[in-house]
Amino acid sequence: MTDKQKEQIANLRHAGYSYSVIADKLGLSVNTIKTHCKRHGLSSKEIDKSKLVVRAANLHYCQECGEVVIQPPKRKFKKFCSDKCRMKWWNTHQYLIKKEANYNIVCRNCGKQFVSYGNKERKYCCHACYIQDRFEK
Repeated sequence: MTDKQKEQIANLRHAGYSYSVIADKLGLSVNTIKTHCKRHGLSSKEIDKSKLVVRAANLHYCQECGEVVIQPPKRKFKKFCSDKCRMKWWNTHQYLIKKEANYNIVCRNCGKQFVSYGNKERKYCCHACYIQDRFEK
């Protein structure tokens, strides 16, 4: 990498360009750009993320917070910017989960019918019935 390219990388990072855009402009590998930026204090931690310019084709927004989510090439589509946002969104949208693994089972102890989600081998409706049937005979 030449000194001119190093200077261009620094200028483009301060202008808010992402690693991939800089790599495309300079014809270098994205990993080369990342390594150079991290070694010289030009990583995204030091530069305001709100200024980063991304390719229009990869511009998607987090379903929870609305932040820009950069889609990695040849990988599964990302809907959320982080695990925190993903968990928060699913916890507030429980009604969208399709719970299809419901099993109607009769309790061995009390004979009451109950619904078990995800476990068709369950034998007791509650812990108290389990204790009573196993240990209080």
